[in-house]
Amino acid sequence: MFTRIRRLSNRFFNNSRTVNNEPLNKVSLVVIILVDIFILINVFTGLNNISEWHLSPTQAYPCYSEWNSYKTQTTKNKDYEFLRSSLPYGSNEQKIRQRYQDAEIGHLGKVSEICLNYGESKDKLNNPQNQKILTTINQTQDKISRLEQANATIRQQYDSTLLEKIAGQSSGNSINQVRAEKAKQELTQNSEKISTLKQEIANLQNQLLTKSESVNLLSFVKDETKFNQVAKDYKDASFWYPSIQLVFQAIFLIPLILMALLVNNFSQRKGYGLIGLISWHLLVIFIIPLILKVFQFLQIGIIFQFLFDIISSLFGGLIFLISYAYILLIPLVGFGMIKFFQTVVFNHKIQAANRIQKSKCIRCAKKIRPQDSHCPHCGYYQYVECHSCHNLTYKELPYCHHCGADQNSPNLEIN
Repeated sequence: MFTRIRRLSNRFFNNSRTVNNEPLNKVSLVVIILVDIFILINVFTGLNNISEWHLSPTQAYPCYSEWNSYKTQTTKNKDYEFLRSSLPYGSNEQKIRQRYQDAEIGHLGKVSEICLNYGESKDKLNNPQNQKILTTINQTQDKISRLEQANATIRQQYDSTLLEKIAGQSSGNSINQVRAEKAKQELTQNSEKISTLKQEIANLQNQLLTKSESVNLLSFVKDETKFNQVAKDYKDASFWYPSIQLVFQAIFLIPLILMALLVNNFSQRKGYGLIGLISWHLLVIFIIPLILKVFQFLQIGIIFQFLFDIISSLFGGLIFLISYAYILLIPLVGFGMIKFFQTVVFNHKIQAANRIQKSKCIRCAKKIRPQDSHCPHCGYYQYVECHSCHNLTYKELPYCHHCGADQNSPNLEIN
């Protein structure tokens, strides 16, 4: 296994830096590295764009997040706070339903109909009357804040005035602008104003809560059936979304990989060294992102969830065992890929047979004459002695072309 890995590694680097078995000069090497970097950046950009082609769970179910946040709140005034957050500043903003639906433009998939109805209910809430109520509440709250700030200042001066009075200091020498009696009077007046303003806010809040559009929106978000349907669909979409992304990314990469592979095989058959070098680099560049995306999928996709469920059911909270499972599985997958490319994609025996049929060198694929025992281009010796008849036969072919002996069975004698 390690010998095969070393052989593949040597072949990889040899194919990456030679043209017609001649090493690249430094300038050419720099140029091809820059080209590789440029293409790799564009490949990842294309992968990112195509992975966003299908609507994400948050785009398909845009109401789920704030709806779920409302359901989990336990504050007493959560209905008003929800309505307040549902009213944008200004009525000229884009309608929420339209904003939800615009996510479908240029994407595959549909936005949840429940979320579109949810957005429509919020749009009905956003009218000039409700905006005016919210503006009045905000202005009243600002008045309360200013009065409370004034009270804090007065209390500070009031405490200082009392200390000066206890110390027997005359009012003319006081550093404070308010006397104790006047400070107490202003505190009382401001507190009464604050109480009145808070009551006004409470009345305005009740007025907003009793509006028909507010009642309809609150009834909508309190509908457990609709919320449970959105929550279920959102979780299902979140489960399948990584798999959908991987499929689209594979659709983007596989044609490029096949095209580069075909061009590389064609250039090797024809002896086009420069085209072979470029196509080889393209092949590597297209395969690297695919491998990375597969590993990324294994961390968040269906396989991860499958392993997570099994380990959770068998070992409870020992989730770290998933890492052990990946440590065992990933090398097996890697060895399987090496075996596949070694025996199917880059099988040297199949390549040798094709080259011999076309009177080409077994190693460099250059055209040679049938009587040439050594390649005049790379010096490679084309023959090996048959163990049965001891005549010269082609290397890498399974049978001797003189006696038909199996070259893979050196102990077998032909009668």
